[in-house]
Amino acid sequence: MNTEKKWYAVYTRPKCEKKVSQMLSLKNIENYCPLNKVQRQWSDRRKTIFEPLFHSYVFVYTNMSEHSKIKEANGVINLVYWLGNPAVVRDEEIDAIRTFLNRYDNVTLQKSEVNVDDHIRVTSGPLHSREGNVIEVRNSTVKIYLPTLGYHMLAQVHKNDIQVINDFEFSHPLAS
Repeated sequence: MNTEKKWYAVYTRPKCEKKVSQMLSLKNIENYCPLNKVQRQWSDRRKTIFEPLFHSYVFVYTNMSEHSKIKEANGVINLVYWLGNPAVVRDEEIDAIRTFLNRYDNVTLQKSEVNVDDHIRVTSGPLHSREGNVIEVRNSTVKIYLPTLGYHMLAQVHKNDIQVINDFEFSHPLAS
C-alpha cells in the first residue's frame, strides 16, 4: 500500500468547509481550508470575516491508507476523483494558494476559459513549457498545435495543464 503523503481535494457539503477542516484536524489528518479575508458591510457595522476560498472543497495531506477515515468525517461527500483515482494536488499549487492568501485580501476566483486560436503554454506534463495554438476545445481537454522541427505536432492536453498567453507575453518573451 502506498504510504507516500500527497495533497488531495475533498468535496464537502455546501458551507461545511470549516467544520470538515475541524473534524479532520480532530482525527489528526493534516488539512488546509484556504480562507479568504473579506470585509462585509451590514446596516449598522462593517466586519472582517474569513470565508472559504473554494466553496465545498478542503485539501488533505495524507496517504491512501487514510482515505477511508477522511470519507467517514461528518460533512465529507467524497474525495475528488480524476480518471478513476483520487485527484492529486501538487505541492506547488497548495504553496501558491497559501502565499497568495497571505499577501492579498478579498480574493476572487475566476474560471479560466480557453478558446480556439488562443496561444497557450503547457504548464505541466511531458510537454511542459512548450507553446502552441488551441485548435479544438473539449469538456476537460484541448487539442493544441505545436510547431516543431518543421512538422505539425498535435497533442491533447488537459485544460488544467495549460496557460493562455496574452498578447503582451506573446510579443515580449522576457515579460513575466
